[in-house]
Amino acid sequence: MTKLFSNYKRSTIEFVKAQGNELIDSQGKHYLDFSTGIGVTNLGFHPQVKAALENQVQEIWHTPNLYQNSLQEEVAQKLIGDYDYLAFFCNSGAEANEAAIKIARKASGKQGIITFQNSFHGRTFGSMSATGQDKIKTGFGDGVPHFSYAKFNDLMSVKSLVDEQTAAVMLEMVQGESGILPADKTFVQDLAAFCQEKGIYLIVDEVQTGMGRTGKLFSFEHYGIIPDIVTLAKGLANGVPVGAMLAKTNLGSAFSYGSHGSTFGGNKLAMAASSAVLDILTSPGFLDQTWENGNYLQDQLKKVLANNPKIIQIRGLGYMIGIQTTENLADLVQAARDKGLIVLTAGTDVIRLLPPLTLTKDEIDKGVAILADIFTEQG
Repeated sequence: MTKLFSNYKRSTIEFVKAQGNELIDSQGKHYLDFSTGIGVTNLGFHPQVKAALENQVQEIWHTPNLYQNSLQEEVAQKLIGDYDYLAFFCNSGAEANEAAIKIARKASGKQGIITFQNSFHGRTFGSMSATGQDKIKTGFGDGVPHFSYAKFNDLMSVKSLVDEQTAAVMLEMVQGESGILPADKTFVQDLAAFCQEKGIYLIVDEVQTGMGRTGKLFSFEHYGIIPDIVTLAKGLANGVPVGAMLAKTNLGSAFSYGSHGSTFGGNKLAMAASSAVLDILTSPGFLDQTWENGNYLQDQLKKVLANNPKIIQIRGLGYMIGIQTTENLADLVQAARDKGLIVLTAGTDVIRLLPPLTLTKDEIDKGVAILADIFTEQG
């Protein structure tokens, strides 16, 4: 009898090994991974990341933030590049979003934060309260106050919620958990201009969309804007728990000594992995190839599923793809597993694909062929 809470609906499969972009279960079966641990192992099980972890664990894997940490400085510089940001490291996307909420409120002296219907920002009380989905909050009381929820891609809806206490607007460039819904470029640019005009901070949640997932290091780079605050996690250390909050330098005084912290945040092991990940992502041509292959995957899916009556829409950005369908999602996921492909779901009617950025064209074709089979066979 299990001694674990039943808050997860677990498959009977247990993965015990991995090679590149494949997972291997306890029975020795190989699976092509189009899920990356829910957008975490963005580079597959990459030997360069493995080597960085092995090298670091031979030296020291944790020191508290009471001491200098040159690896944090290294990762911050690689993340920030030419942007005018400062970095704070934590352990997860929810913690990164908590940090964003706190710095926006403290720096502005205001409480109100506008997020969006169907958004997802995490499961801690602050990030859960920011989330625009009632099902995430059921049974947990009223949550943290001063959050309101605009309609996604609707600037007038945002404007209707703004008042003198509005500190920030918090946005995902692609709403992942609710069905892979990309933000409209004009909406994003108009929203950014409006926030700047009104002195409202713009927070972009890049927990799922960042670290090359959409073919750019940050998905906001597709939209021609620079947010005031950015949150990251998932793919940052390719499977080692880590989160980051970046904020413009002029917000730095809001996180003065003692104002916020994390015991484990930015530990040596996580930073070693993050540094290796960033070396790969920023290597010449890597993200260009990611963008090209992500578009190739989308094009192939649209080609083979074009006339399938079970498909409503195929949409996404880069390697973040949703297949909206009339079919039962659990049946589709199981059918894919049976054929050696691991996929995810999103919302109520979407098969979500978050493949490794390191997929080869042959692996893309193999995955597409399996997806074509299962959509033909179901129903």
